[in-house]
Amino acid sequence: MQTSESFRVCALLSFSGGLQDAYTYNVRGHVFANAQTGNVVLMSQNFMTGHWHDGLRYMLPLIAFAAGIFIAERVENRYKEGSSLHWRQIVIAIEMVMLCIVGFLPESLNMAANMLVSLACAMQVQSFRTVHGFGYASTMCIGNLRSGTESFSKFLRDRERESLYKALHFFGIIVIFAIGAGAGGVISARLGLGTIWLSVMLLVIAALMMTKETR
Repeated sequence: MQTSESFRVCALLSFSGGLQDAYTYNVRGHVFANAQTGNVVLMSQNFMTGHWHDGLRYMLPLIAFAAGIFIAERVENRYKEGSSLHWRQIVIAIEMVMLCIVGFLPESLNMAANMLVSLACAMQVQSFRTVHGFGYASTMCIGNLRSGTESFSKFLRDRERESLYKALHFFGIIVIFAIGAGAGGVISARLGLGTIWLSVMLLVIAALMMTKETR
């Protein structure tokens, strides 16, 4: 198993993902960085009621999220073989640079800040998709909740420890994401725009943990 698939790294990324969502919602104009379903609902609602500018606030992060998926896929294809660094470390480095920039952007540039965070989140969720061999999402909960509940149901029916093991991983990731979101909400009330730099610190730790990873 690669280090990037370990529970420790996944926990750091999930905590960071929760913090980022709380940051953009509480500090950057009530826009979600990760929960793009929420952005779709709010975008459509605003467009339907003629509030075009407000609708754009939610549409542009959606576009940025899609761009992040595209970029991460290209990075993987380009650097998966023949690079001294693991391609996921390259993704984390790009993510750290973008989030560092976000912390310096004033409130007048909230739209640009939200787009950068959504771009970074998408690159992360595309690049880190498994924990101990189980598919998961590090920056959102709905898929993890479905998978965890399904696995727990299978355990109750078949009493297979593998199903319980899998369910606990998914529920653990959800709890850590929730703690990150709660911490992000509390800390952002005090630190404001610079709160996002805490995510950068977490990503630095994750990248250092991956230094011995093999391709």
